[in-house]
Amino acid sequence: MLKRVGLALPATLAWLCLAACNHQNSTQIDFAMGEKVTVGPLTYSVIDASWKSELGEGYKLRSPNQRFFLLLVSVTNGGGSEVSIPLLQLEAPNGQVFPEIANGEGVDQWIGLLRTIGPAQTLLGRLVFDVPLTSYRLRLVDGGEPGFERYAWVQIPLNMNAEAPTFTSPFPGQTVK
Repeated sequence: MLKRVGLALPATLAWLCLAACNHQNSTQIDFAMGEKVTVGPLTYSVIDASWKSELGEGYKLRSPNQRFFLLLVSVTNGGGSEVSIPLLQLEAPNGQVFPEIANGEGVDQWIGLLRTIGPAQTLLGRLVFDVPLTSYRLRLVDGGEPGFERYAWVQIPLNMNAEAPTFTSPFPGQTVK
């Protein structure tokens, strides 16, 4: 009996050490809308999500293949040098991936395609996707070297809010529709 306890004690201690090490090294990679998400030098926040059946007006009216999905995001560079914010992607529950669309015509406060921000700067604007109506995960990237990027995801539940609300910007004198 004493021999069994003597063998079990070191095995139990080793298991507890491994469990403690794994807990300390784990990092959160899934976040909710509204949370600040730091990935490398960039801190993202998804502020709002809205669906549109068309963009623009008059002769500049645009229709999507599926539906336009607009995300209002804030991105802050917490690093010491200029960083390019990469194009982002949505992931559907079935694993299908949808990149941002390149044409932001008709979108108020479109964030654009070429987006570089300096140290301690914040960029606020809308991302545009043409996607089926469902919930998604927005894949955030740290802007690092290809093959060495780090990722995090923001869960975006399905919300049938047809029109984007007006949002008061944290920057004085700037309002986002």
